[in-house]
Amino acid sequence: MAAFSFLKLSLLFNFFSNAHPNLWTDERSSGVAKIPAPCSRIECPIYDVIHMGNGYEIRRYNTSLWMSTSTLQDISFVEGTRTGFMQLFNYIQGKNEYKKKIEMTAPVLTKVVPSDGPFCESSFVVSFYVPKVDQADPPPAKGLHAEKWNHKYTAVRQFGGFVSDSDVAEEAAALQASLAGTDWYATIKKNQNSTSVYTVAQYNSPFEFDNRVNEIWLAFDMQ
Repeated sequence: MAAFSFLKLSLLFNFFSNAHPNLWTDERSSGVAKIPAPCSRIECPIYDVIHMGNGYEIRRYNTSLWMSTSTLQDISFVEGTRTGFMQLFNYIQGKNEYKKKIEMTAPVLTKVVPSDGPFCESSFVVSFYVPKVDQADPPPAKGLHAEKWNHKYTAVRQFGGFVSDSDVAEEAAALQASLAGTDWYATIKKNQNSTSVYTVAQYNSPFEFDNRVNEIWLAFDMQ
């Protein structure tokens, strides 16, 4: 049964990662202020919207815990995310030191450090939001590490459909353009030292075809 579940998720995630983006053009409007539908069904981290801008919003996330992969190298966002996702899927299925199954949450995050060229490998870290019930003592696992967030701020842009490699760079550039010239952008640049680093948040399971919500995040701390 465990092998069947793994195969099923693997096949579904493979479909999710390679779905043709033109099939979803009616859902690919970008912007903000849409609470992801999966958060009404599964646990998501809690945040407050502290500013609404033109094409973006600024959120303040409460203290939370995430389980993250080590840094992965790949030329493809889709492939790098798939690799990390499967490590995390094994983790929540009980492949951890406590042999404990963990409830699925959203979103799955992929932190992206872009490469210097189109044929060079980028760096990715994929993260899973740990449910509150497990945050006091998250099961350890080989190859994964826990990351605690204190209050974290993010500039956010939403977009729909299934994510492709071309989407992430375009949407990250659009978020940066929306922020350009604002005090928020200056804070992010000062905090990150580079605005080329961004995070992709994916909320939906691979077999949800309608009303998909994805986000680009630029995370920063308030000094």
